[in-house]
Amino acid sequence: QVQLVESGGGLVQAGGSLRLSCAASGRAFRVYAMGWFRQAPGKEREFVAAITTESGGSTYYADSLKGRFTIYRDNTKNTVYLQMNSLKPEDTAVYYCAAGTVVRQESNVYRYWGQGTQVTVSS
Repeated sequence: QVQLVESGGGLVQAGGSLRLSCAASGRAFRVYAMGWFRQAPGKEREFVAAITTESGGSTYYADSLKGRFTIYRDNTKNTVYLQMNSLKPEDTAVYYCAAGTVVRQESNVYRYWGQGTQVTVSS
């Protein structure tokens, strides 16, 4: 069992940056691949980024977000991060972290989910 708690969301102006954190409970964190997803009002949940089990592991991004978002993890702190730069109003969404046994863009392969953190980017 893994419990995930996101933090770091908030209101930011376009062009600004935020760093989201996702803290995991339990010693099993390092065996899980981690992903970030987001869901904007009226839209389906979409893949943002994912990272394999190791700190400094392989990373994967939605094509539209490459170069602006960076995912990384610190297994000593049981935490995965999402650094978001050059934010745009269209990045406004609830951001969720998720833990799974494989790295995929499909949300249904992730077993554990956090409650989400709101990111609002003003123009």
